[in-house]
Amino acid sequence: MTIAIAPRSRKVRVLATLGPASNSREMIAKLFEAGADAFRVNMSHGDQASKVGVIQAIRSLEADYRRPTTILADLQGPKLRVGKFEGGRVELVTGSTFVLDRDPTPGDATRAELPHREIFAAIEAGARLLLDDGKLVLRVTEHDVDRITTTVEVGGPLSNNKGLNVPDVVLPMAALTDKDRSDLAFAVEQGVDWIALSFVQRPEDLMEARGLIKGKAALLAKIEKPAAIERLEEIVEQCDGVMVARGDLGVELPPEQVPPLQKRIVEVSRRLGRPVVVATQMLESMIQSPSPTRAEVSDVATAIYDGADAIMLSAESAAGAWPVESVAMMNAIGNAVERDPGHGDRVHFTVTKPDPTTADAMAEAAKGIARTTSAVAIICFTTSGSTARRVARERPSVPILVLTPQAETARRLGLLWGTHAVHTRDVESFEEMVAKAKRMALRHGIAKAGEQVVVMAGVPFRTPGSTNVIHVVRITGDELKDYGAAG
Repeated sequence: MTIAIAPRSRKVRVLATLGPASNSREMIAKLFEAGADAFRVNMSHGDQASKVGVIQAIRSLEADYRRPTTILADLQGPKLRVGKFEGGRVELVTGSTFVLDRDPTPGDATRAELPHREIFAAIEAGARLLLDDGKLVLRVTEHDVDRITTTVEVGGPLSNNKGLNVPDVVLPMAALTDKDRSDLAFAVEQGVDWIALSFVQRPEDLMEARGLIKGKAALLAKIEKPAAIERLEEIVEQCDGVMVARGDLGVELPPEQVPPLQKRIVEVSRRLGRPVVVATQMLESMIQSPSPTRAEVSDVATAIYDGADAIMLSAESAAGAWPVESVAMMNAIGNAVERDPGHGDRVHFTVTKPDPTTADAMAEAAKGIARTTSAVAIICFTTSGSTARRVARERPSVPILVLTPQAETARRLGLLWGTHAVHTRDVESFEEMVAKAKRMALRHGIAKAGEQVVVMAGVPFRTPGSTNVIHVVRITGDELKDYGAAG
């Protein structure tokens, strides 16, 4: 059964992670109806075969709801871990000496194996080593090619293969493991729209992934390492989108540093015109509770006021007891914040000056024209999606209806602020452009009779990057007469 879903009334997007609680087609449809605009497939859990049905289920929503679906495949990245212990568990005492070495013999309270050659090559005296998501803290006192001696600054229990974080040095490790390369090839073959790259430390880390993707998906950089902050603008310039991965940032940095860094990452991403997702622990209590805490609601609202393109659910929708309710809550918070009369002013605290290009000048002008003429929408004709991204960067007060002949473009725009993308036939002339814009505005509930819309396109048509036309038109209300559902 085909159900036409009206465009979301909110502009911030909701990205929902799928998992054991939400992998079925029925649950994915419920999440979509509750407000999910895009779906994250976490490649860290399960095998590739288990992901095929999930991706197909997401895609099948397109026929049911007559709307492009957006899929983000999130690569695991390198996982640093210590070795095993005699008896499976030890207790590290604060103030004691603890050694990490290359010996695979099971460890004890004085030493353990560290099976990562790159750490020995990069570590420095005085650097911290964090164990078990930061619960234990070691300080390096001495090191050589196969031995790191540390002082235990914060002790506690430590068991087999617990995770290790190295926040204070840049590790000479590729962001892609063999598993990631296999998962990336699989995701591209399955036709996902976005690839999220973990463990990004420098802009060079994005190059291998970009080469392997070969333009078949957009590349999103997860900012989760302190080293990435030092070269943030370079990294953002090299990717198609950004994720504020607050989980690992909160492990490797003092927690009080994460909120200002979140704002900085959002600001830089917006200024450079890249979609930015705020992720991790947004509604953490809803893994077990049907309602969030007031602090969590405030946290989500802050990201929306800052102008983030998307807000993400992790375990809340993937493995929690209330996946549909958590998506519905994200949707409700987004709607409530954007109804605030002060929302528009706060979103524009970040100044996004246009680049000295015709396309950027047109995007800025479209926002001003829509405001001055009281137009109800901006309608973009685009092949690559660049026009829509430029307009969205301006954060106009009206919806952005994006018309594109490329299904891939329509799908990738599911993470972009304020857009409603429609996959439709291309136009051949200026007159056809105007007529189609008016029809689509009516058909998708963006405008009604008597209202004006701002139309943007490039002439000659079918030429990517040629945006050079702005036209204001008034809807009469009879534009759909004699036209079918797709025209």
